Amino acid sequence: MNQSPSAVVDAAAGDLPLEVSVAQAADLREQGVLMLDVREPEEWREAHIPGATLIPLGQLAGRVDELPKDQSIVVVCRSGNRSAVGRDILLEAGFEQVTSMAGGMNDWKAAGYETASGD
Repeated sequence: MNQSPSAVVDAAAGDLPLEVSVAQAADLREQGVLMLDVREPEEWREAHIPGATLIPLGQLAGRVDELPKDQSIVVVCRSGNRSAVGRDILLEAGFEQVTSMAGGMNDWKAAGYETASGD
């Protein structure tokens, strides 16, 4: 079986890469992985992944105790830069199953995945 770059990532296997594609993030979301949005509230209100948790990047280090350490987490932002920083904050705080979504909400929306708006 050939595995493409968008191969399915199995969160239960416990080996998340540092970064996943939008398609892989969508698969992980279907597996019940926590989607953590680190954008600002005004960006969140415009469009976000349904069921995601919002903790702006500037608040993340002080709010890590609000997140489950025993659950896999995909960190999401607008384009993929802040999510990588957020992922690293969580890894440094002792989280083991964390990845960031390459391309962020820009690519998520461009790929036609579901979004919600408002609070």
